[in-house]
Amino acid sequence: MAADTRQTLGKVGERLAENYLIAQGYKILIRNYRTKIGELDLIAEDSGDLVFVEVKTRTSELFGAPHEAITRAKQQKIARTALEYMTRNGINERAARFDVVGVMLQKNGTPRIEVLKNAFEMC
Repeated sequence: MAADTRQTLGKVGERLAENYLIAQGYKILIRNYRTKIGELDLIAEDSGDLVFVEVKTRTSELFGAPHEAITRAKQQKIARTALEYMTRNGINERAARFDVVGVMLQKNGTPRIEVLKNAFEMC
């Protein structure tokens, strides 16, 4: 798959995930937070917790479910970026978690969305 196609697919998935999370009661604070370390797809609040959300979008499960694409190294990069965000904003003591949203774009055009709350811990 070409880089442009992957990027477009990712943006579509992030939009679908964001709308789904809002419908579930999440409050979206920031989209696509970037630093030298890495990027956080979404930063949100849910039930008073700060939530760092990684979105993975797929059109097929040929290479596994979307959430399976988040390796230990990717988790560590997300955690380091989240820690930098918390430090920069003086909220190191705030309760936080890492959620993963898997978006499967099915052939019939209907997305299948799965949220894994507390998908991994701060490394």
